[in-house]
Amino acid sequence: MDNLYAPWRTQYIQSDKKINCECIFCEIKNNISSYENESILFSNENIFIVMNKYPYSNGHFMIIPNFHTSNLEDLDIEIWQEMSSYAQKGVALLKDVLKAQGVNIGMNLGDAAGAGIKEHIHLHLVPRWSGDTNFISTIANTRVYPSDFEKIFLQLKEKANKYFK
Repeated sequence: MDNLYAPWRTQYIQSDKKINCECIFCEIKNNISSYENESILFSNENIFIVMNKYPYSNGHFMIIPNFHTSNLEDLDIEIWQEMSSYAQKGVALLKDVLKAQGVNIGMNLGDAAGAGIKEHIHLHLVPRWSGDTNFISTIANTRVYPSDFEKIFLQLKEKANKYFK
């Protein structure tokens, strides 16, 4: 068996995982100050931007509406437009700070679409680089992250206010 070193998971494994509601995104929204120094890049009255704790690649974050819904069609058009605006700004942030050569943007709406958290819509921004996947993703169904989560978070957080106004 192969082993991958993932020291950042210790904090999660040993943490008290009490969630006060059925939706992790509502939990974060309702307790934004307790998450601010560990995963929140930005928040305002309509949305918040949070790092993905289980990223597809380093720097993966999500734009989440404060309004709880599983249906994109139920979201107020102004909030959807604001999310889209922040997606543009987020791409610029990822290119600037992490030197991303590309960015995947997407939503998984519902079980059939592969939504991990289906009860609250969210927009993923996943930075990409040429050669960022290799044989281990294909053969072993495993991802290797070349950088520490906290280091990436701090780099993005440092410049987030420049992009997210």
